[in-house]
Amino acid sequence: QWVKAAGLDPRHFKSGTSVDKRACISKAGNCHIRRALYLPALSAKKHDPYVKGFFEHLICNGKTPLQGVCAVMRKLLHAIHGMLTHDQPFDNQRFYALPA
Repeated sequence: QWVKAAGLDPRHFKSGTSVDKRACISKAGNCHIRRALYLPALSAKKHDPYVKGFFEHLICNGKTPLQGVCAVMRKLLHAIHGMLTHDQPFDNQRFYALPA
């Protein structure tokens, strides 16, 4: 629900001539939440080794850098929801398991 409220859920085009269009984020949600998550996602991608590992994993699997940043934003939103729900501090080791 949080992801949908932020507009970070994928939107698929399946109508008429646009059947083969690639999916993009829906942007149907709150633009302020997306804007508030963008720079923290860029900063975490650059400085946090677990987030950086997750981002590089996505890039190695063929995602574009912008898709990777959107995925980091979505994961940060899930982490924020977990922190507020369970009243715990941010644990970056739960963000992504680095390969050994």
